[in-house]
Amino acid sequence: MAHAYTPGLKVTTGMTLRKRRILPLKGEVVVRVGQDVAPDDVVARTSLPGDATLVNVAGLLGVSADEVPDAMVKKVGEHVEKDEILAEAKSFFGLFKSNAKSTMTGTVEDVNKVTGQVLLRGAPVPVEVKAYVRGKVVEIVPEEGCVVETYGTFVQGIFGIGGETHGPLVMACESPDQHLTPERIKDEHAGAIIVGGNLVTAEALKKAIKIGVKGVVAGGFHDKDLKDFLGYDLGVAITGHETLGVTLVVTEGFGQVDMAKKTYDILAAHEGREACVNGATQIRAGVIRPEVVIPMDPGDEALVAHEVSHGLDLGAMIRVIRVPYFGRIGKVTSLPAEPVVLDSESKARILEVHLDGDPAPVQVPRANVELIES
Repeated sequence: MAHAYTPGLKVTTGMTLRKRRILPLKGEVVVRVGQDVAPDDVVARTSLPGDATLVNVAGLLGVSADEVPDAMVKKVGEHVEKDEILAEAKSFFGLFKSNAKSTMTGTVEDVNKVTGQVLLRGAPVPVEVKAYVRGKVVEIVPEEGCVVETYGTFVQGIFGIGGETHGPLVMACESPDQHLTPERIKDEHAGAIIVGGNLVTAEALKKAIKIGVKGVVAGGFHDKDLKDFLGYDLGVAITGHETLGVTLVVTEGFGQVDMAKKTYDILAAHEGREACVNGATQIRAGVIRPEVVIPMDPGDEALVAHEVSHGLDLGAMIRVIRVPYFGRIGKVTSLPAEPVVLDSESKARILEVHLDGDPAPVQVPRANVELIES
C-alpha cells in the first residue's frame, strides 16, 4: 500500500517520448520510418467532408417528389455554384417556368425521389497533421498517421488552453515567485514560448497575443480571469481547441501559486532552446495534461538529470491537491503505516510532508497528494 496516492505530473529531463500523430479519419501518410521531422512538418493529410444542406426542390417547383429527378438541371456528382439553377419545371403548356436554385457552392450528392429533396455537399476541408515535436518517425499507422519519437525534457502542467505550438524558450521572470505581468512581456518575445513565475494575468495574456507570443508557461492563473480571457465559462469541456492566438500551460494550479523551483530551474536551464507546448487538458476519465516538450540531444549530459522515480517513497516530491495546502510542493518525510483519525473524524492513511517554505512537516491524507515524477 506504499503507492496509495494520486498519479502525478511528470517533470523530468532526459526522457524518451513517443507522440502518436493520427488523422481524424483515414487518409494519406506522407512520411516513412526513420525519417527526421521538425515540428511543422506534415506527416499525414486527409480531407473532411464539406458541410451538407438540403434543398426542398419539390416544394420550390410545386411538383411531386417523384418528378424531381426529371426536373434536375444539375445531375448527381456535378458542381454547382450558389444561386445557380438546380432544377426547372414548366407548367401550363410550357408558358410558365419555375426553378430551384442552389443555396451553396458545392456538389450535388443525392436526389431523393421519395422526399423531393436534393442534398448538396460543400467543398472538402483539407486536414493536415504535423509532427508537433522534432524527432524521428519510428512507426507508421497505415492510412492514419505515425509515431514520432524524441528525447528531451518533459514538463506536465495542471491546466492549459490552446493547441500545439512551438518556439524558442525565454524566461520572462527572474525567479519562480515573480508575477508575469504585462510589463514583463516585451516586443522581442514575439514568436517565443515565455516562462513566468508565480501568476499570469488575463491582461498579460492579452498583451502576449498582441505581440505575437506563441505560448506562456506560468505557475498559476486566477479562475476569475479564465472567463474574462476566454469570453465564456469553460465548464468541464476538453481544452486545446481554442484559437485565441496563444497557448497557456499552468504548472501548479489556480490562484497565486509559485512555480515549483525544480520546474523553473529545469526550464531556465533550457532557455533559448526550441520548446513544443500543448495546452490540451481533460480532467475527467482519460486524463490529458498540458505539456512542455524540449527536444534535445541524448548526449547533452550537462542538461540531463539522471533521476529515477521509485513511487511514493521517503524524499519523493509531491504536490498537494486539496485544501488547506492546495498547490503546495513538498518532500515526503514520513509514511506512517497505520491509518489515523482526521479532523473530519474519518480514518485514512496519511503521510508527512515538508512543504516548501514551512519550518516543520505537516500531515496530509495520501489521497490528497500527487507524485511529481522525475
